[in-house]
Amino acid sequence: MLIVSALVSWFLVGLFITFSKRYGWGQPIRQEGPQSHLKKEGTPTAGGIPFVIALLLVWLVLLLTGHGGGRSETLLMLVGLGMGAIGLVDDVLKIRSRMVGGGKKELLAREKFPAQFLVGLVFAIFAAPLAPHVWLPGWGLYGDIALYTFVMVGAVNAFNFTDGLDSLLGGVSIIVLLPILGVSPVSVLLVGVLLGFLWFNAHPARVFMGDMGSHAIGGIVAGAFILHADVWMLPIAAIIPVVAVLSVVLQVLYFRRTGGKRLFRMSPIQHHFEELGWPETHVTLRFWLVTALGTAIVWGILRGLPALS
Repeated sequence: MLIVSALVSWFLVGLFITFSKRYGWGQPIRQEGPQSHLKKEGTPTAGGIPFVIALLLVWLVLLLTGHGGGRSETLLMLVGLGMGAIGLVDDVLKIRSRMVGGGKKELLAREKFPAQFLVGLVFAIFAAPLAPHVWLPGWGLYGDIALYTFVMVGAVNAFNFTDGLDSLLGGVSIIVLLPILGVSPVSVLLVGVLLGFLWFNAHPARVFMGDMGSHAIGGIVAGAFILHADVWMLPIAAIIPVVAVLSVVLQVLYFRRTGGKRLFRMSPIQHHFEELGWPETHVTLRFWLVTALGTAIVWGILRGLPALS
């Protein structure tokens, strides 16, 4: 089904690009961002919409044929769609603002976080009894619910901040999911639809992912590690998203503490390296390599392999 999901995604993303160009659903580029990105102005955005649709369609076929997985996989799909819906609102606002030349440009953080928290909490309530471990001894089920909610919201924002360079988030997400593929049909389908998306997102990108895609990915990846692996292994495999979100937090705190100074030349961290002179493709490839190292460590730990030394 990986090949089928990749082909469906490839078709729908290509179709989406055609309609995007016809109706002008282009990406606005921040003038204060990396100057090398200004040439990307007008590139179709919200490419996560077609690959999330592809993910849902193929999963529904599997479900109808009895191969969609059990309750855990249904929960994974639902949390991906729930988080993706939040990102979809953000994508629609950005596209509409660009087309009409005004209006609300995007969801504010104070609007996103409550919605993310609600979706994460509902997921955690249903996931806690299904997860393979109890992580906070003495806290019981409520402790696990609190932990999973925090992990879910944190992961969604971390993966969202990792977007911004051609192929970066798609490649990182595929690598992080590799240890889960043998036990999670939804994760297999997500890898497939991301492969179809990367056909068009490879540098120079013909379409950008947008928030619906990054939110759905973050939800499914976090959920997959909670339900099928080890929640403490997620920050190791997803080291790049963790560093990306931490770089944003540290930049804001340092800026406020020092009265306007910057810790990084630009955040998230991938743009800092661009400002240092690294070509975009070098940043992407090197971040993939770091992700592969973290994922290899997780793979070894989960399978009880000898110490990687």
